[in-house]
Amino acid sequence: MVVIRECKEEDLAGLLRLYGELRPNDPALAPAVARAALGRLLAAPGVRILVAEVAGELAATCQLAVIPTLTNGGRPFAIIEHVVTASGFRRQGLSQQVLERALALAWAQDCYKVMLLSGEGRTEAHRLYEKLGFKAGIEKGFVIKQAEVRDNTLMMSCPEA
Repeated sequence: MVVIRECKEEDLAGLLRLYGELRPNDPALAPAVARAALGRLLAAPGVRILVAEVAGELAATCQLAVIPTLTNGGRPFAIIEHVVTASGFRRQGLSQQVLERALALAWAQDCYKVMLLSGEGRTEAHRLYEKLGFKAGIEKGFVIKQAEVRDNTLMMSCPEA
């Protein structure tokens, strides 16, 4: 039986296993750092981590962030990130189920759009996203990563950084 639900603190180990499959080159987090980071995520307004649990094991996840704005009549927008299904659970529709729940939560909060980024070469994932109604070519996504920034003037111009 599959249960789609929100992540809890006790899901940390399973969540880290899933993220390890998604991002195998990420540095390992110390347990205290991981617990604190998950605590901040679970307490953050507008942030939800959804999981698919199968027989007590986390099998899939995605993260939803709803962001308030003053545009589009004051309606928020949402971003979905970190979509992953464990290798032993793929092709069972689990990512689709967590994404459908994330979309339902976004629409229930009157989001005017939901965005997600996906690696260029992840064509199977792209087919799933298109099946759910996501469309490429409407807006163009741009990404900058801190590790790639050569000029620190951007970071230095923000006094809170």
